[in-house]
Amino acid sequence: MKAMVEYLHTRGLIFKSFREITPKELGSRKQVTLYLGVDLKGYYALVMEISKKSRILRKEADELMRLHTTLEQYIQSRITKQYLRVNAPLCSHAKTKLEEAGWRVWHKVPKE
Repeated sequence: MKAMVEYLHTRGLIFKSFREITPKELGSRKQVTLYLGVDLKGYYALVMEISKKSRILRKEADELMRLHTTLEQYIQSRITKQYLRVNAPLCSHAKTKLEEAGWRVWHKVPKE
């Protein structure tokens, strides 16, 4: 978690509260790391991190957005900012779909 906090700090994001939520708590089996933070203005922010070797397609982008709505129901509050850190090949259609939905996508292509 320390590495994620430092990464967000380099991006200019500072949270007064930051905790990890397991997908199992939300009833999901996705291999994704979820962080829920409260920024300095008091708004909720969701940071997802995905690391894998296979490509992330549009279908998986839909699943990530559904996971976001499930998390909103779990915490009973609206999450205003969504960030996705991807360490995998990413389909351009999936990236476009996420960005149109208000997500900020940080994509790093893994070295082979």
